[in-house]
Amino acid sequence: MPEIPAGAQIFDVVFHPRFSTVYTGLLTGHIKAFSYDDQGNHKQAFSLRPSKKSCRGLALDDDGSHLYAVGKSKALNIIDTVTEGIDIVAKAHDSPINRVKHLMPWILATGDDEGVIKLWDTRQKQCTRTYTQHFDYISDFLWLQDKKQLVATSGDGTLSIMDVRSKKPEPIAQSEDQEDELLSIVAIKGGTKVVVGTQLGILSIFNRSSGWGDCVDRVPGHPLSVDALCTLPALLPNVDTASTILTGSSDGYVRAVQILPTKLLGVVADHGEWPIERIAIGGGEGQLTLDQEDEGTNAKPEKSKKDESLESDDEEAEVEERQSQHGRWWVGSVGHEDVLRMTDLEGFFRDKEKDDESGKRALGMAVGEGDSDTGDGASEKDPENEPEGEASGSVIPTQDSDGDDSAEDSDEPKVKKRKRKPEKDPLTVKKKKGKNSVAVEGTFFDDL
Repeated sequence: MPEIPAGAQIFDVVFHPRFSTVYTGLLTGHIKAFSYDDQGNHKQAFSLRPSKKSCRGLALDDDGSHLYAVGKSKALNIIDTVTEGIDIVAKAHDSPINRVKHLMPWILATGDDEGVIKLWDTRQKQCTRTYTQHFDYISDFLWLQDKKQLVATSGDGTLSIMDVRSKKPEPIAQSEDQEDELLSIVAIKGGTKVVVGTQLGILSIFNRSSGWGDCVDRVPGHPLSVDALCTLPALLPNVDTASTILTGSSDGYVRAVQILPTKLLGVVADHGEWPIERIAIGGGEGQLTLDQEDEGTNAKPEKSKKDESLESDDEEAEVEERQSQHGRWWVGSVGHEDVLRMTDLEGFFRDKEKDDESGKRALGMAVGEGDSDTGDGASEKDPENEPEGEASGSVIPTQDSDGDDSAEDSDEPKVKKRKRKPEKDPLTVKKKKGKNSVAVEGTFFDDL
């Protein structure tokens, strides 16, 4: 598994939509870009430091020409990925900004530690709308392209839905209190269902056709919080990409999980005892050609088209084969380490397919009736498919903050204590409607 050292703890990672370049936001405030090839060899493309305070969130526009960075400085940084020029919108929020999401051409969303969400016109570099329905930090965003709606998850235990076409500074819907911090969100099944990762390790399933009031399924299993979720690229061969996601948990594992029917496909990456902070997947068309004399450092960009100057038929065949495979899909995962771990995604599923053919079974579980898409029955746990040397509930070591971030002003949202709403009259509290919970024998992540 290739590793790219970044020199400091990485808070966020994004891949360029076209080229083999990955961007990282660091605790020190640096934003570093790395180019890589099919073999995982890499070189640093650039290193910028818009602020001395930590960079918490990154986002790229559709063509990858602009990188948006936010963090503890409360500023919105717009970086030209070609010229490396930086435009800074100072004091974009009154509180440190936790997440950023590119929605449409010229429209950007940011969310801060106090639950404030802002929409931005990147041409004017001005805020066009402000939402204040949340009272705790914004943990993640999901963009629903078909309805032009933005879904935000929060540490206050609710998610909210905003129509960016509406001029009203209020959401069109907000869920009930899920009695747990909502940390991450992705869409599955062609966008008809939404999966939310929680602090208690439960995956909550929302059905868009049933409304956003409450989840319709709950999938237990992760022993610790699910801090990161990621969908699979549609071009990934021989995989049900519509219902398979990657989960990043505080126990240090990146897992491949199929939802409805629900089963664990395996562990994609192992960060040891370091919690997973973010997950991203990238491929890229532009690859690197590495010099044999200085492998991994003296690299220059090369287009993915076949070079007509190649004299060897073997070399031409190799280039054509790489084109047909769209390069290699890489999973970039970061924890409380100073390295970016790159995992061959196609290689993981190829190995899994071989294991299945040799008689090994994926760990599975049955889902109860209700809104579930699965049948009855649960498959038992297969010890051969379990990673060795793993311990549930292990103590997670902490890492000292950079000199710019003091200990009493920690920059890790997950350790914040959840705020509580003022207590209501118990006679007026509505009874929560029931959820369809998943029937399991123990958990399908036992010993993971």
